Amino acid sequence: MDPSSLLSSNSSLNAVILLLTIVLAFVGYLVTFLTNRVMARHADRLRLVNQRINEFYGPLYVATLAGNIAYKSLLKKQGKTQCHPIRDEDLKEWVLWVTTIFMPLNDTREEIIIKNAHLIVEEQMPQCLLDFVTHVVGYKALIAKWADGDYSERRSMIGWPPEFDLYVERSYAALKAEQTRLLHTAFSRAWHRLFARKQRYWPGR
Repeated sequence: MDPSSLLSSNSSLNAVILLLTIVLAFVGYLVTFLTNRVMARHADRLRLVNQRINEFYGPLYVATLAGNIAYKSLLKKQGKTQCHPIRDEDLKEWVLWVTTIFMPLNDTREEIIIKNAHLIVEEQMPQCLLDFVTHVVGYKALIAKWADGDYSERRSMIGWPPEFDLYVERSYAALKAEQTRLLHTAFSRAWHRLFARKQRYWPGR
């Protein structure tokens, strides 16, 4: 056999091996880069969802739920199905509940909406949130009149937005569902990584 042919074959084989090594290294780098990028986006999304739940929709949902429970309790106590009309015999208790229970909850929700408006899911401010803030402003003016002894008006001139409760409930539920899905995905990825590493170091187990 011609030694030069043997050397040429070995050189070609080495070149192929080197090329495959470079290609595999590049593919490995590309896969790692893309995986890390997807995981970073996933982590950013989870952080945003958590922030929306913790600083906006969660507190808003709890305050709304508490307000609804209190409102229904008052109606039940007075033997009514709705607050309007507010009878003279109910006025003293109505004023008490508005000033000590309903308005503090309203103030809490108003502060959440105004200070954390950047966490709203929608691109535009939902109308029901604007209507709620306006409703609260109306009650602030009414309570100021009550403080002066004027009880000629007993409810805010700006009515309660009927879509508000449903919006808060649905938004909170949707974010909690997304949070659960994102956490499950992150847990699954971490588990598969750990399992793959274990198999690599302890293949017989």
